[in-house]
Amino acid sequence: MRFEVQVEVRLREGIADPQGQTIERSLPHLGFGGVSGVRVGKSIRFTLDAASEEQARAEVADMCTRFLTNPVIEDSAVSIEAVDAAGVA
Repeated sequence: MRFEVQVEVRLREGIADPQGQTIERSLPHLGFGGVSGVRVGKSIRFTLDAASEEQARAEVADMCTRFLTNPVIEDSAVSIEAVDAAGVA
């Protein structure tokens, strides 16, 4: 089976986010008021071949722990969707 995977990586609560702070300070100067709590993360998307969704989730979890995230300071949210051979969900 083929799966479309999206991993959203973000800093854990309590970890300083200088990029988010810079964006938050800059937005009012550009006319965007009322914005607070800005956090910057990253999105990683890929296609994965696996025997089942359970196996795909386990493999992605292992990828996150070993390579895609820094588990000391980052959390991740994973979404997995099965697609057919033509790439349609």
